[in-house]
Amino acid sequence: MSIFRRYYFPAIYSLVTYFSIRLLLDTVTGMRFWRRAWGQNLLEISWCIVFGYILIGAHHYLYRYFDKHWADMDYRKRVWMELGAITLMTILFQNVFILPMAAFTDDGAQWYDVADINVIPLLYSLIYYGISRSNTFLQAYVNNKVQLQEVMNNQLQAELKFLKSQLHPHFIFNALNTIYFQMDEDVNAAKKSVEQFSELLRYQLYDQQQTVSIRHEIQYLHSFINLQKVRASDKLVLNLHLAPDLYDQQVYPLLLFPLVENAFKYVGGEYWINIHASLKGKRIHFIVENAIPKITMPVKAGGIGLENLKRRLELLYPGKHTFEINKTERTFSVALSIEPEPVVYQTIITEEDEDQMRHHG
Repeated sequence: MSIFRRYYFPAIYSLVTYFSIRLLLDTVTGMRFWRRAWGQNLLEISWCIVFGYILIGAHHYLYRYFDKHWADMDYRKRVWMELGAITLMTILFQNVFILPMAAFTDDGAQWYDVADINVIPLLYSLIYYGISRSNTFLQAYVNNKVQLQEVMNNQLQAELKFLKSQLHPHFIFNALNTIYFQMDEDVNAAKKSVEQFSELLRYQLYDQQQTVSIRHEIQYLHSFINLQKVRASDKLVLNLHLAPDLYDQQVYPLLLFPLVENAFKYVGGEYWINIHASLKGKRIHFIVENAIPKITMPVKAGGIGLENLKRRLELLYPGKHTFEINKTERTFSVALSIEPEPVVYQTIITEEDEDQMRHHG
Protein backbone atom coordinates (compact mmCIF):
# COMPACT_ATOMS: atom_id res chain seq x y z
CA MET A 1 0.00 0.00 0.00
CA SER A 2 1.34 3.47 -0.89
CA ILE A 3 2.15 6.10 1.76
CA PHE A 4 -0.78 8.25 0.61
CA ARG A 5 -3.30 5.42 0.89
CA ARG A 6 -1.92 4.28 4.22
CA TYR A 7 -1.54 7.60 6.04
CA TYR A 8 -3.55 10.32 4.29
CA PHE A 9 -6.43 8.71 2.43
CA PRO A 10 -8.33 7.44 5.55
CA ALA A 11 -8.47 11.04 6.89
CA ILE A 12 -9.79 12.35 3.56
CA TYR A 13 -12.27 9.46 3.41
CA SER A 14 -13.46 10.32 6.94
CA LEU A 15 -13.93 14.00 6.16
CA VAL A 16 -15.95 13.22 3.03
CA THR A 17 -18.12 10.83 5.04
CA TYR A 18 -18.62 13.30 7.89
CA PHE A 19 -19.51 16.30 5.72
CA SER A 20 -21.85 14.18 3.59
CA ILE A 21 -23.76 13.12 6.73
CA ARG A 22 -23.81 16.65 8.17
CA LEU A 23 -25.00 18.30 4.95
CA LEU A 24 -27.76 15.74 4.44
CA LEU A 25 -28.93 16.10 8.06
CA ASP A 26 -28.83 19.89 7.84
CA THR A 27 -30.95 19.72 4.69
CA VAL A 28 -33.59 17.76 6.60
CA THR A 29 -33.45 19.68 9.92
CA GLY A 30 -32.59 23.16 8.69
CA MET A 31 -29.57 23.24 11.02
CA ARG A 32 -26.29 24.82 9.95
CA PHE A 33 -23.49 22.81 11.55
CA TRP A 34 -20.89 25.54 10.95
CA ARG A 35 -22.90 27.76 13.29
CA ARG A 36 -22.44 25.29 16.14
CA ALA A 37 -19.58 25.47 18.61
CA TRP A 38 -16.42 24.55 16.72
CA GLY A 39 -15.24 22.50 19.64
CA GLN A 40 -18.18 20.17 19.07
CA ASN A 41 -17.49 20.02 15.34
CA LEU A 42 -13.79 19.27 15.91
CA LEU A 43 -14.73 16.50 18.34
CA GLU A 44 -17.07 14.92 15.78
CA ILE A 45 -14.54 15.32 12.97
CA SER A 46 -11.73 13.82 15.07
CA TRP A 47 -13.92 10.90 16.04
CA CYS A 48 -14.90 10.31 12.39
CA ILE A 49 -11.21 10.35 11.39
CA VAL A 50 -10.53 7.66 13.97
CA PHE A 51 -13.47 5.73 12.52
CA GLY A 52 -12.01 6.17 9.00
CA TYR A 53 -8.59 4.76 9.93
CA ILE A 54 -10.18 1.80 11.72
CA LEU A 55 -12.58 1.09 8.86
CA ILE A 56 -9.95 1.32 6.10
CA GLY A 57 -7.57 -0.81 8.17
CA ALA A 58 -10.33 -3.40 8.65
CA HIS A 59 -10.92 -3.38 4.88
CA HIS A 60 -7.34 -4.33 4.15
CA TYR A 61 -7.28 -6.90 6.95
CA LEU A 62 -10.26 -8.63 5.29
CA TYR A 63 -8.55 -8.39 1.89
CA ARG A 64 -5.46 -10.16 3.24
CA TYR A 65 -7.61 -12.77 4.97
CA PHE A 66 -9.51 -13.59 1.79
CA ASP A 67 -6.32 -13.57 -0.30
CA LYS A 68 -4.74 -16.05 2.09
CA HIS A 69 -7.63 -18.42 2.79
CA TRP A 70 -9.86 -18.12 -0.29
CA ALA A 71 -7.38 -17.55 -3.10
CA ASP A 72 -8.56 -20.61 -5.05
CA MET A 73 -12.26 -19.78 -4.81
CA ASP A 74 -14.15 -18.75 -7.93
CA TYR A 75 -13.74 -14.99 -8.07
CA ARG A 76 -17.48 -14.31 -8.55
CA LYS A 77 -18.36 -16.22 -5.40
CA ARG A 78 -15.44 -14.59 -3.63
CA VAL A 79 -16.65 -11.09 -4.53
CA TRP A 80 -20.07 -11.81 -3.07
CA MET A 81 -18.53 -13.18 0.12
CA GLU A 82 -16.26 -10.15 0.48
CA LEU A 83 -19.15 -7.77 -0.17
CA GLY A 84 -21.14 -9.49 2.55
CA ALA A 85 -18.26 -9.28 5.01
CA ILE A 86 -17.58 -5.60 4.19
CA THR A 87 -21.27 -4.73 4.55
CA LEU A 88 -21.64 -6.41 7.94
CA MET A 89 -18.37 -4.92 9.19
CA THR A 90 -19.29 -1.38 8.07
CA ILE A 91 -22.78 -1.53 9.60
CA LEU A 92 -21.26 -2.69 12.90
CA PHE A 93 -18.52 -0.03 12.93
CA GLN A 94 -20.74 2.90 11.95
CA ASN A 95 -23.28 2.04 14.64
CA VAL A 96 -20.53 1.65 17.25
CA PHE A 97 -18.47 4.74 16.34
CA ILE A 98 -20.78 7.28 14.66
CA LEU A 99 -24.31 6.67 15.93
CA PRO A 100 -23.42 7.42 19.60
CA MET A 101 -22.22 10.86 18.48
CA ALA A 102 -25.67 11.66 17.17
CA ALA A 103 -27.29 10.25 20.32
CA PHE A 104 -25.36 12.58 22.65
CA THR A 105 -25.33 15.80 20.58
CA ASP A 106 -27.93 18.24 19.39
CA ASP A 107 -31.44 16.81 19.82
CA GLY A 108 -30.39 13.17 20.09
CA ALA A 109 -30.55 10.35 17.55
CA GLN A 110 -33.65 10.75 15.39
CA TRP A 111 -34.83 8.31 12.75
CA TYR A 112 -33.18 10.37 10.01
CA ASP A 113 -29.91 10.30 11.98
CA VAL A 114 -30.04 6.51 12.09
CA ALA A 115 -30.89 6.32 8.37
CA ASP A 116 -28.11 8.69 7.25
CA ILE A 117 -25.48 7.15 9.52
CA ASN A 118 -26.29 3.64 8.24
CA VAL A 119 -26.58 4.53 4.54
CA ILE A 120 -23.86 7.08 3.76
CA PRO A 121 -20.82 5.38 5.39
CA LEU A 122 -21.93 2.02 3.98
CA LEU A 123 -22.26 3.51 0.49
CA TYR A 124 -18.76 5.03 0.66
CA SER A 125 -17.37 1.81 2.12
CA LEU A 126 -18.73 -0.24 -0.79
CA ILE A 127 -17.43 2.31 -3.30
CA TYR A 128 -13.99 2.12 -1.68
CA TYR A 129 -14.15 -1.68 -1.82
CA GLY A 130 -14.99 -1.63 -5.51
CA ILE A 131 -12.15 0.75 -6.35
CA SER A 132 -9.50 -0.81 -4.11
CA ARG A 133 -10.29 -4.41 -5.11
CA SER A 134 -10.94 -3.83 -8.79
CA ASN A 135 -7.23 -3.93 -9.62
CA THR A 136 -6.77 -7.14 -7.60
CA PHE A 137 -9.62 -8.96 -9.31
CA LEU A 138 -8.73 -7.56 -12.72
CA GLN A 139 -5.18 -8.82 -12.27
CA ALA A 140 -6.49 -12.20 -11.10
CA TYR A 141 -8.80 -12.36 -14.13
CA VAL A 142 -5.94 -11.50 -16.49
CA ASN A 143 -3.66 -14.06 -14.83
CA ASN A 144 -6.35 -16.74 -15.15
CA LYS A 145 -6.79 -15.87 -18.81
CA VAL A 146 -3.03 -16.00 -19.39
CA GLN A 147 -2.73 -19.33 -17.59
CA LEU A 148 -5.67 -20.72 -19.55
CA GLN A 149 -4.12 -19.51 -22.80
CA GLU A 150 -0.78 -21.06 -21.86
CA VAL A 151 -2.49 -24.38 -21.11
CA MET A 152 -4.35 -24.23 -24.44
CA ASN A 153 -1.16 -23.33 -26.30
CA ASN A 154 0.69 -26.19 -24.63
CA GLN A 155 -2.11 -28.57 -25.56
CA LEU A 156 -2.12 -27.34 -29.16
CA GLN A 157 1.67 -27.61 -29.39
CA ALA A 158 1.52 -31.15 -28.01
CA GLU A 159 -1.22 -32.00 -30.50
CA LEU A 160 0.76 -30.50 -33.36
CA LYS A 161 3.85 -32.45 -32.38
CA PHE A 162 1.82 -35.64 -32.19
CA LEU A 163 0.14 -35.07 -35.56
CA LYS A 164 3.38 -34.05 -37.23
CA SER A 165 5.39 -36.97 -35.93
CA GLN A 166 3.16 -39.69 -37.34
CA LEU A 167 5.00 -41.34 -40.18
CA HIS A 168 2.75 -44.23 -41.08
CA PRO A 169 4.08 -47.42 -39.40
CA HIS A 170 3.49 -49.40 -42.60
CA PHE A 171 5.73 -47.02 -44.52
CA ILE A 172 8.55 -47.37 -41.97
CA PHE A 173 8.24 -51.15 -42.01
CA ASN A 174 8.15 -51.30 -45.83
CA ALA A 175 11.13 -48.94 -46.16
CA LEU A 176 13.25 -51.02 -43.79
CA ASN A 177 12.12 -54.22 -45.52
CA THR A 178 13.09 -52.77 -48.92
CA ILE A 179 16.54 -51.78 -47.65
CA TYR A 180 16.98 -55.26 -46.15
CA PHE A 181 16.44 -56.98 -49.49
CA GLN A 182 18.51 -54.39 -51.35
CA MET A 183 21.50 -55.36 -49.23
CA ASP A 184 21.63 -58.74 -51.00
CA GLU A 185 21.20 -57.33 -54.51
CA ASP A 186 22.76 -53.85 -54.66
CA VAL A 187 24.69 -52.51 -51.67
CA ASN A 188 25.13 -49.05 -53.20
CA ALA A 189 21.40 -48.78 -53.81
CA ALA A 190 20.77 -49.89 -50.23
CA LYS A 191 23.13 -47.19 -48.96
CA LYS A 192 21.29 -44.62 -51.05
CA SER A 193 17.97 -45.79 -49.61
CA VAL A 194 19.37 -45.56 -46.08
CA GLU A 195 20.45 -41.97 -46.76
CA GLN A 196 17.01 -41.08 -48.08
CA PHE A 197 15.30 -42.80 -45.18
CA SER A 198 17.52 -40.99 -42.66
CA GLU A 199 16.69 -37.71 -44.40
CA LEU A 200 13.00 -38.42 -43.89
CA LEU A 201 13.52 -39.05 -40.19
CA ARG A 202 15.80 -36.01 -39.84
CA TYR A 203 13.18 -33.73 -41.37
CA GLN A 204 10.75 -34.85 -38.69
CA LEU A 205 12.86 -32.98 -36.12
CA TYR A 206 11.96 -29.54 -37.47
CA ASP A 207 9.82 -27.54 -35.07
CA GLN A 208 6.22 -27.57 -36.30
CA GLN A 209 5.87 -23.97 -35.02
CA GLN A 210 8.56 -22.81 -37.45
CA THR A 211 8.19 -22.49 -41.19
CA VAL A 212 10.47 -23.87 -43.87
CA SER A 213 10.76 -23.06 -47.54
CA ILE A 214 8.84 -25.31 -49.92
CA ARG A 215 12.24 -26.14 -51.43
CA HIS A 216 13.01 -28.19 -48.31
CA GLU A 217 9.53 -29.67 -48.22
CA ILE A 218 9.94 -30.80 -51.84
CA GLN A 219 13.39 -32.26 -51.12
CA TYR A 220 11.71 -34.27 -48.38
CA LEU A 221 9.04 -35.45 -50.83
CA HIS A 222 11.71 -36.46 -53.35
CA SER A 223 13.36 -38.66 -50.72
CA PHE A 224 10.02 -40.26 -49.94
CA ILE A 225 9.11 -40.75 -53.60
CA ASN A 226 12.50 -42.30 -54.40
CA LEU A 227 12.04 -44.82 -51.60
CA GLN A 228 8.55 -45.64 -52.84
CA LYS A 229 9.75 -46.07 -56.44
CA VAL A 230 12.22 -48.72 -55.30
CA ARG A 231 9.43 -51.01 -54.14
CA ALA A 232 6.73 -49.84 -56.57
CA SER A 233 5.69 -51.84 -59.61
CA ASP A 234 7.41 -51.04 -62.89
CA LYS A 235 4.05 -50.21 -64.41
CA LEU A 236 3.55 -47.24 -62.06
CA VAL A 237 3.37 -43.98 -64.03
CA LEU A 238 4.40 -41.01 -61.92
CA ASN A 239 3.78 -37.51 -63.26
CA LEU A 240 5.46 -34.89 -61.09
CA HIS A 241 5.22 -31.15 -61.73
CA LEU A 242 6.53 -28.73 -59.09
CA ALA A 243 6.63 -25.10 -60.21
CA PRO A 244 10.02 -23.49 -59.40
CA ASP A 245 8.44 -20.11 -58.57
CA LEU A 246 7.03 -21.47 -55.32
CA TYR A 247 10.31 -22.84 -53.96
CA ASP A 248 10.99 -19.83 -51.74
CA GLN A 249 7.49 -19.73 -50.24
CA GLN A 250 7.33 -20.50 -46.54
CA VAL A 251 5.06 -23.21 -45.13
CA TYR A 252 4.91 -25.30 -42.00
CA PRO A 253 6.74 -28.61 -42.51
CA LEU A 254 5.12 -31.93 -43.40
CA LEU A 255 1.88 -30.51 -44.80
CA LEU A 256 2.35 -31.97 -48.27
CA PHE A 257 3.69 -35.36 -47.24
CA PRO A 258 0.37 -36.99 -46.14
CA LEU A 259 -1.14 -36.32 -49.58
CA VAL A 260 1.71 -38.04 -51.41
CA GLU A 261 1.88 -40.86 -48.87
CA ASN A 262 -1.85 -41.48 -49.24
CA ALA A 263 -1.52 -41.67 -53.04
CA PHE A 264 1.23 -44.30 -52.91
CA LYS A 265 -0.64 -46.25 -50.26
CA TYR A 266 -3.90 -46.57 -52.22
CA VAL A 267 -2.76 -46.42 -55.87
CA GLY A 268 -4.14 -49.23 -58.02
CA GLY A 269 -6.18 -49.89 -61.13
CA GLU A 270 -4.40 -48.15 -64.02
CA TYR A 271 -1.55 -47.46 -61.58
CA TRP A 272 -0.73 -43.79 -62.09
CA ILE A 273 -0.07 -40.87 -59.75
CA ASN A 274 -0.13 -37.17 -60.64
CA ILE A 275 1.48 -34.63 -58.31
CA HIS A 276 1.13 -30.93 -59.15
CA ALA A 277 2.27 -27.91 -57.13
CA SER A 278 1.98 -24.29 -58.23
CA LEU A 279 1.77 -20.70 -57.00
CA LYS A 280 -1.26 -18.66 -58.06
CA GLY A 281 -1.22 -15.13 -56.71
CA LYS A 282 -0.41 -15.47 -53.02
CA ARG A 283 -1.82 -18.96 -52.63
CA ILE A 284 0.01 -22.27 -52.86
CA HIS A 285 -1.91 -25.01 -54.67
CA PHE A 286 -0.99 -28.67 -54.26
CA ILE A 287 -2.96 -31.39 -56.04
CA VAL A 288 -2.38 -35.13 -55.82
CA GLU A 289 -4.37 -37.61 -57.92
CA ASN A 290 -4.04 -41.36 -58.12
CA ALA A 291 -5.78 -44.22 -59.86
CA ILE A 292 -7.66 -46.71 -57.70
CA PRO A 293 -9.09 -50.14 -58.44
CA LYS A 294 -12.69 -50.20 -59.56
CA ILE A 295 -14.68 -51.37 -56.55
CA THR A 296 -18.33 -51.92 -55.80
CA MET A 297 -18.26 -51.46 -52.01
CA PRO A 298 -18.01 -47.92 -50.57
CA VAL A 299 -14.62 -47.05 -49.13
CA LYS A 300 -13.88 -44.24 -46.71
CA ALA A 301 -12.10 -41.38 -48.49
CA GLY A 302 -8.58 -41.11 -47.15
CA GLY A 303 -7.01 -42.51 -44.00
CA ILE A 304 -5.75 -41.26 -40.67
CA GLY A 305 -2.98 -39.29 -42.39
CA LEU A 306 -5.48 -37.02 -44.16
CA GLU A 307 -7.55 -36.62 -40.99
CA ASN A 308 -4.42 -35.56 -39.10
CA LEU A 309 -3.58 -33.13 -41.91
CA LYS A 310 -7.04 -31.55 -41.69
CA ARG A 311 -6.53 -30.95 -37.98
CA ARG A 312 -3.06 -29.44 -38.49
CA LEU A 313 -4.42 -27.10 -41.15
CA GLU A 314 -7.17 -25.95 -38.76
CA LEU A 315 -4.52 -25.16 -36.14
CA LEU A 316 -1.89 -23.61 -38.41
CA TYR A 317 -3.97 -21.90 -41.12
CA PRO A 318 -7.38 -21.10 -39.63
CA GLY A 319 -9.53 -19.50 -42.32
CA LYS A 320 -6.62 -19.39 -44.77
CA HIS A 321 -6.76 -22.77 -46.46
CA THR A 322 -9.03 -25.02 -48.46
CA PHE A 323 -8.88 -28.80 -48.44
CA GLU A 324 -10.96 -30.83 -50.89
CA ILE A 325 -11.24 -34.58 -51.45
CA ASN A 326 -12.84 -35.99 -54.60
CA LYS A 327 -13.39 -39.66 -55.37
CA THR A 328 -14.78 -41.38 -58.44
CA GLU A 329 -14.96 -45.03 -59.40
CA ARG A 330 -11.42 -44.98 -60.79
CA THR A 331 -9.67 -41.94 -59.27
CA PHE A 332 -8.97 -40.34 -55.95
CA SER A 333 -7.76 -36.72 -55.72
CA VAL A 334 -6.92 -34.27 -52.98
CA ALA A 335 -6.51 -30.51 -53.51
CA LEU A 336 -4.87 -28.29 -50.92
CA SER A 337 -4.69 -24.50 -51.14
CA ILE A 338 -2.82 -22.41 -48.57
CA GLU A 339 -2.35 -18.70 -48.05
CA PRO A 340 0.95 -18.51 -46.15
CA GLU A 341 1.18 -16.23 -43.13
CA PRO A 342 3.84 -13.49 -43.01
CA VAL A 343 6.91 -15.16 -41.60
CA VAL A 344 7.94 -14.11 -38.09
CA TYR A 345 9.98 -17.12 -36.99
CA GLN A 346 11.80 -19.15 -39.60
CA THR A 347 13.85 -22.26 -39.37
CA ILE A 348 17.52 -21.40 -39.70
CA ILE A 349 19.23 -23.62 -42.25
CA THR A 350 22.99 -23.58 -41.95
CA GLU A 351 25.40 -24.03 -44.84
CA GLU A 352 26.13 -27.51 -43.52
CA ASP A 353 22.40 -28.30 -43.69
CA GLU A 354 22.22 -26.97 -47.25
CA ASP A 355 25.17 -29.12 -48.33
CA GLN A 356 23.70 -32.19 -46.69
CA MET A 357 20.28 -31.61 -48.27
CA ARG A 358 21.84 -31.16 -51.73
CA HIS A 359 23.83 -34.33 -51.16
CA HIS A 360 20.77 -36.30 -50.10
CA GLY A 361 18.49 -34.75 -52.72
